[in-house]
Amino acid sequence: MCSRLPTRPLRSSVGQAACAALLLVLVALLALGGCTGPAQRPPANFNPSRATPEGTLPAPDPSDRTDVRRVLRRQARAWTAGDLDAYMTGYARTDTLRFASGGSVRTGWEETLARYRRRYPSDQAMGTLSFSELDVDLLSGRHALVFGRWNLTRASEAGGDAGGLFTLFFKKVRTGEGRRWRIVHDHTSSD
Repeated sequence: MCSRLPTRPLRSSVGQAACAALLLVLVALLALGGCTGPAQRPPANFNPSRATPEGTLPAPDPSDRTDVRRVLRRQARAWTAGDLDAYMTGYARTDTLRFASGGSVRTGWEETLARYRRRYPSDQAMGTLSFSELDVDLLSGRHALVFGRWNLTRASEAGGDAGGLFTLFFKKVRTGEGRRWRIVHDHTSSD
């Protein structure tokens, strides 16, 4: 096998030993079933979606993209009005909500709200929020991936303007009003 490698012929005993070791590793991997690594288990917060009777997820509805964008418009309005509670309705109210930003990860709806309250303690600090460059990718009738840019306009004494990029994973979850699109994972960065 080593003689078939597209390299110079091995002339030293060190080179032959390295080739033999490589061959031994390849044989061991084949004997163990390939390079699959350890058995992978889903994370503790993994909740597989219920499939349709046919075994597949439902196809997206033409209105799903509009509904996802509507959640973001409502969030921007609520933020700009200084209403964090209304803003947070865009997120799934669950302990498995994941929010990553500034090199840290927060888990849970309550913790995410507490972070927002600490970071934006006043209407002036919150400023005016807008979203742009939205790209809504419908993965199924229950899952969507959204990429975009956020922009915060505020007075210099309140921290000045800020902005950045975000990637959101939306899921259609059960709420008091039926199934609604909510953010379950949020990864936000600053410029």
